[in-house]
Amino acid sequence: MLKRHNLLTATVLTAALALPVLGQDALPDAEDGVTAETVVATVNGQDITVGHMIIARSQLPMQYQQLPDDVLFEGLLDQLTQQALLAQSVETTPRRVEMALENEQRSMLAGEAIQGVTESAITDEAVQKLYDETYVNADPEQEYQAAHILVETEEEAIEIKGQLDEGADFATLAQEKSTGPSGPNGGDLGWFGAGMMVQPFEDAVVALEAGQVSDPVQTQFGWHVIKLNETRVKSAPALDDVRAELETQVQRDAVDARLAELREQAEITTSEEGAVNPSVLQNVDLLQN
Repeated sequence: MLKRHNLLTATVLTAALALPVLGQDALPDAEDGVTAETVVATVNGQDITVGHMIIARSQLPMQYQQLPDDVLFEGLLDQLTQQALLAQSVETTPRRVEMALENEQRSMLAGEAIQGVTESAITDEAVQKLYDETYVNADPEQEYQAAHILVETEEEAIEIKGQLDEGADFATLAQEKSTGPSGPNGGDLGWFGAGMMVQPFEDAVVALEAGQVSDPVQTQFGWHVIKLNETRVKSAPALDDVRAELETQVQRDAVDARLAELREQAEITTSEEGAVNPSVLQNVDLLQN
């Protein structure tokens, strides 16, 4: 029985974005007649071209890319010449090398496909649409400004709640009694939204009215007595402040859509579950065959 698996889109996109983008706009003007196919050396009949040199430079660590061009040119040409000589001395290409080249080709061609998808996906209209969906037309999000006093036992928390009910100052008690990092600041937790606090702490905050103090609430950190100071509706951020993350999401959505389209058209099969032990990934000796 064969089964199907989903591709890890985020991994594919990350790998693609890591590939060098060799656009002519990013390169200085070349001399007249020089192209990527211009031959700079020939080793036993095998050409080394300007294009090979450009790609080799783009793959260098940044500190080496900052060297003067004349130094880089000489060093890269020497490196590529040495590689050609050594490569030509290998009579039969090992299968592990062929597999590595297959992986590299697959990755780079995937990067080309993704670059084409993402470049056309980012438009002002697409970004604005996602902004409206995410922030403008979304349900308003409530934010809370609260303080708490954290102690180790329920008995301590009950005693503190009693003192507050009798009129004790919350901030003063927090400074005196709270074991949490916010204690010296009167227990102030600042503003936070849904999902930012542990349960049942968050549930207790949501159930309070502004100015109210909760009964003792237990979490994995201890026992809390919570005061809700005020609430507000979170305002939408300015478009320019979130443009980068919106563009990234537009790219991911476009890649997801393209992959879904390709998957629908493709025939994909994988081996039966359990047919290959996952621990085989560590067996590099298999590459010697």
